[in-house]
Amino acid sequence: IDWEKEAWVRRMWERCAEEIAEGGRVYVVCPRIDAHDDGAEDDGEPVEVLLDERGHPITEKRPLSAVLEVVEEVRARPAFDGIGIGMLHGRMTAEAKERVMTEFGTGSTPLLVSTTVVEVGLDVPEATVMVILDADRFGVSQLHQLRGRIGRGEKPGVCFAVSSHAGGEGPTTERLQAFSATRDGFRLAEHDLELRREGDVLGAAQSGIASSLVTLRVLRDRELIEQAHRDASDLFEQDPDLAQMPGLRAELDRIETSQMGEFLERA
Repeated sequence: IDWEKEAWVRRMWERCAEEIAEGGRVYVVCPRIDAHDDGAEDDGEPVEVLLDERGHPITEKRPLSAVLEVVEEVRARPAFDGIGIGMLHGRMTAEAKERVMTEFGTGSTPLLVSTTVVEVGLDVPEATVMVILDADRFGVSQLHQLRGRIGRGEKPGVCFAVSSHAGGEGPTTERLQAFSATRDGFRLAEHDLELRREGDVLGAAQSGIASSLVTLRVLRDRELIEQAHRDASDLFEQDPDLAQMPGLRAELDRIETSQMGEFLERA
């Protein structure tokens, strides 16, 4: 759903109220807790970097949705008069989180505005709607995890992905189109990897930024990469110190002393 299509957004909220009236539960997920954080305070992933078709960052058309603000906005909508609305995020105490989830499960607060803390470990069979605000700021795998929180009972679920970048071209739009096209987690994971161009296999964060692999693609060139791995193993067996290849030795030394070396140590 495009943020700019107000009638569609209004109808989305009305549908949420209708589901609640029939005994359902509604998740509303935001990328931030408040207007000042970057989305990483919930022990989750930072929000995605938006890129255009040339790989350049996209300027936001509107402020990113934040839990503390969206709670008030939803409460002000006539469609939710008399409906209990809960709030969940990573800054809350464990006791407060448990209380909120209990109230959501029992239906005393059937609409929950949250960060991505709800993406795993929750099983509320009555949950039938997932609203993901600024869905472009989440990776495909994260969107898939969130969608998996609904439709776990007898009733089917419906997921609304709201974005300012629902149209146009580039990785951001492709990510949303891939998410809406299939519920197959394996296909989405492959598509996510292809869109990201593998991030940086030597340690760059999965931010959607173009890979340092200029001519290789992990999925497309899988066989070539496997052959290179075998060749490298053979080379080290014959010349462990790379005495016959000082240029390669120097490049490996450079990698080992950089942040990429730290990543390889962890791997």
